[in-house]
Amino acid sequence: MFQLCRPRGGRALLGLRLLRGAPRAGVPMSPGCPHVPHVPRGVPMSPMSPGEIAIRVFRACTELGIRTVAVYSEQDTGQMHRQKADEAYLVGRGLPPVQAYLHIPDIIRVAQENEVDAIHPGYGFLSERADFAQACLDAGVRFVGPRPEVVRKMGDKVEARAIAIAAGVPVVPGTPSPVSALAEAQEFATRVGFPVILKAAHGGGGRGMRVVRAPQELEENFSRATSEALAAFGNGDLFVEKFIERPRHIEVQILGDSHGNVVHLYERDCSVQRRHQKVVEIAPAARLPPELRARLADDAVRLARQVGYENAGTVEFLVDQSGDYYFIEVNSRLQVEHTVTEEITDVDLVHAQLQVTAGRSLPELGLQQERIRVNGCAIQCRVTTEDPARGFQPDTGRIEVFRSGEGMGIRLDGASAFQGALISPHYDSLLVKVVAHGPDQPAAFRIRGVKTNIPFLQNVLAHPQFLSGAADTQFIDENPELFHLRPGQNRAQKLLHYLGHVMVNGPSTPLPVKAKAALVEPTPGATFDVAMRFLHECPWERLRELRRLVPNIPFQMLLRGANAVGYTNYPDNVVHRFCEVAVANGMDIFRVFDALNYVPNLLLGVEAAGSAGAVVEAALSYTGDVADPARTKYSLEYYLGLARELVAAGTHVLCIKDMAGLLTPAAARLLVGALREQHPEVPLHVHTHDTAGAGVASMLAAAQAGADVVDVAVDAMSGMTSQPSMGAVVACARGTPLDTGIDLQRVFEYSEYWEAARGLYAAFDCTATMKSGNADVYENEIPGGQYTNLHFQAHAMGLGHKFKEVKKAYTEANKLLGDLIKVTPTSKVVGDLAQFMVQNGLSREEVEARADELSFPMSVVEFLQGHIGVPPGGFPEPFRSKVLKDLPRVEGRPGASLPPLDFEALGRELGARHGAPPSPEELLSAALYPKVYDEFHSFRSTFGPVACLGTRLFLEGPAIAEEFEVELEQGKTLHIKALTHGPGAGQREVFFELNGQLRSILVRETQALKEMHVHPKAEKGAKGQVGAPMPGEVVEVRVKEGTTVAKGDPLCVLSAMKMETVVTAPVGGKVTKVHVRPGLSLEGEDLIAVIE
Repeated sequence: MFQLCRPRGGRALLGLRLLRGAPRAGVPMSPGCPHVPHVPRGVPMSPMSPGEIAIRVFRACTELGIRTVAVYSEQDTGQMHRQKADEAYLVGRGLPPVQAYLHIPDIIRVAQENEVDAIHPGYGFLSERADFAQACLDAGVRFVGPRPEVVRKMGDKVEARAIAIAAGVPVVPGTPSPVSALAEAQEFATRVGFPVILKAAHGGGGRGMRVVRAPQELEENFSRATSEALAAFGNGDLFVEKFIERPRHIEVQILGDSHGNVVHLYERDCSVQRRHQKVVEIAPAARLPPELRARLADDAVRLARQVGYENAGTVEFLVDQSGDYYFIEVNSRLQVEHTVTEEITDVDLVHAQLQVTAGRSLPELGLQQERIRVNGCAIQCRVTTEDPARGFQPDTGRIEVFRSGEGMGIRLDGASAFQGALISPHYDSLLVKVVAHGPDQPAAFRIRGVKTNIPFLQNVLAHPQFLSGAADTQFIDENPELFHLRPGQNRAQKLLHYLGHVMVNGPSTPLPVKAKAALVEPTPGATFDVAMRFLHECPWERLRELRRLVPNIPFQMLLRGANAVGYTNYPDNVVHRFCEVAVANGMDIFRVFDALNYVPNLLLGVEAAGSAGAVVEAALSYTGDVADPARTKYSLEYYLGLARELVAAGTHVLCIKDMAGLLTPAAARLLVGALREQHPEVPLHVHTHDTAGAGVASMLAAAQAGADVVDVAVDAMSGMTSQPSMGAVVACARGTPLDTGIDLQRVFEYSEYWEAARGLYAAFDCTATMKSGNADVYENEIPGGQYTNLHFQAHAMGLGHKFKEVKKAYTEANKLLGDLIKVTPTSKVVGDLAQFMVQNGLSREEVEARADELSFPMSVVEFLQGHIGVPPGGFPEPFRSKVLKDLPRVEGRPGASLPPLDFEALGRELGARHGAPPSPEELLSAALYPKVYDEFHSFRSTFGPVACLGTRLFLEGPAIAEEFEVELEQGKTLHIKALTHGPGAGQREVFFELNGQLRSILVRETQALKEMHVHPKAEKGAKGQVGAPMPGEVVEVRVKEGTTVAKGDPLCVLSAMKMETVVTAPVGGKVTKVHVRPGLSLEGEDLIAVIE
């Protein structure tokens, strides 16, 4: 007696295609299995997923000693099934891939020309086409499946239904024959009632299937189902049935031979479906009463005997909530989910198919019903290249990493599941089938490069309803929490993408950034957006990590009053929420300031920080010279009056914020002394910059006058536009009543570290453009932080050689604007105006005279509108009125008129956009810097967190052949070697060695992809030609050709180095030509528009 069996070890991946070559007698099927006396040679067909079932069939053929032949389309030359076959031949030359595998004459030609004995159709495409089965027999080639007439009867759902009724198998009420007209479907639905289901009469797999719940839905769904059926099966006829609500989908595996024997191999539960496509299959079905299981199996066998069924097939049923069941259809082929049946019965169905085709009887193969037993339980998950977060949209591309789960009871059937595989858009998205047998849960997978449904499958497998065996066909639709997907980290591969990007395209942070050290000030105002914009780090993560590492020192941050950590006004609830979340993340002290010392803005910040439970330090933004009697606008009494208001408001600490380093020793003694006398119990804090070089003297004078705290910078980071030297202050105070008690040796050691760190940022250092401090700051009053940035901006805009003029223009711009306190953002307003004047060769007098026709930087316009607040002494007139003309003005505190931000709505918007609900910190980042946050989120999605990279690697990338380590977290270190990158036009392949394994990524060359653009220039003297007043990028175009504009109307918005300028019409008229578009980079005088 022959026993059909298969080896338990060394399973290959799946497959499809066919057999060929003379049978070799005496070749054993597998260890312990007898030889096969005769089996036909065969040729394969491409399945739904080219290669998956093909390779499965090839494996069985190889075990039986049969040669195999594959067919492939022109698009599938690289598919694995072609390589696994002994021979492979092209079919359907010149046809699209799907049509190639449907070209019956070409397939038969290949079989005849190469003496193929049998064809295994796999599943999908031609597997249920009776005409193909007949064509095989007519050509003298055996068809591995039922006889053509049986394929026809079972493929015709109407005839299959009639056969079921004749066999006494219960059926769902439905039309007695296929319908092709809408009226027939309407008549049936009216008679039996809704809901009804439309099903393709000549195929399955969910194609051409629609559930219709109401009469008004029938026409559209009938049209769609007909179209799908016609495209998939070549016939658009439909079968209409009563729709059974919330059933379980149970199918019985049958196997018949040509001797009249039929057996069942028990059932599978395929209820977990999406749009009628099976997602997870289980054998045997859980919680199925024994008597119901027996009736289902008996009816399946009886139906098969009714038609003389041969080979493998599946009889499908719906089981309703009351336990009644109904026949659906017969799939006269091998099913995708045949694997779970093989696992629980130990019967190799493909071996059996081939043996039956060779004429063997089931008893000869040891397959009597009483000998088939269920052994344990098996579950199959279909891993597909679909993105559940986007409605299961199929993804294509290259698999960069494939790491499969393994272990006892795990079986993998696939073909394209390997590193470097290209996922085609032409076929079903199935990548690999994961089958687990026994008590083990499905294995864990890691697949990078394409989206997969793995996170969704993990949610399904962990759901209580699924685990209890109560899932029905509505399971996925009724459990939206299945789509709450936990994204994979994919940190290593994302880091390789970042490193490859830098190697090919250069630094991702090309703009000069001032990296300023402060004494435990982790989030000064500018650092918040700089962290996201240039360092690609989350400022909140940085704060939490510093808090963890430094638990015992107070943390302080800057708060720009009503501007929070931004450059504009925000609704009051945003400022309050920011302070609350900052405190929750570890912040202790808020230094609250306003660039104009505008008390309403200051009071909002004081209130927000105080109500969040933080220490409030209110700052007096300093400018001018209180020691100079001639400087009357910002006098000593002005600052003392401001201090009284802030103390009355409840500030805990007072701060003098001298951003330009204008506080001379004499002024420090005078101002600090007066404040100490007026507020003897309030701690005083002094902050300055050392641009002129007098910072140490000024801080010592302030301390002698009664200051409690002065800001310094570690020696290696001090001087010039930074703070005074820590070592100098400590040394000068040693042995005096101001002795700090700090060991100078420790200061030196600390400085050595930062000296080395500073060298890594040499390209971004202020010394790249500045070589020393400059006492002319007492004249131009440029703040220290801005001095460096202004220098860089001037160089970036082509004004580096005119920086002396820029500094002079800064003085004149300050006077134009009414002598402002110059702290962010007012310092930016003055700086933008100064560069505008130099760029356009304008003097102060010319700006005043032409104020009504010039296109001023947006920051200047918004300041004059009142968006920052009201400056001391009010706005400069008539300059303000000439610039603004009819533009609206803001009265009072700018933020007071803003409605509260709807955080819930913003959270929903971000969740929909990014696929996951935002954290409280992410919500605030998006509220404060919407565009910056979106760009940061996009960067993180592409490259992951990059803070784990060393500075040089982050900025420059690795050198070829360089080896280095990256610590992702404690105990998890990557060993990386940069190998090489290939040539390319627009895209390059970069090769790495990661932990000893070869990895490659594809990087787009951004420079090569930029289009060449030669822009016309505005002709000098042509009044209607509008040229760019400065280099920059077009952010917005506000007119189109044909628009009629008045003089001063906005044409477009330019942006350069954080400075935005609204370009306005110099004359009124009709716009005849627009030469710009958003995103276009312009040089000075590039033509923007022509006005007639």
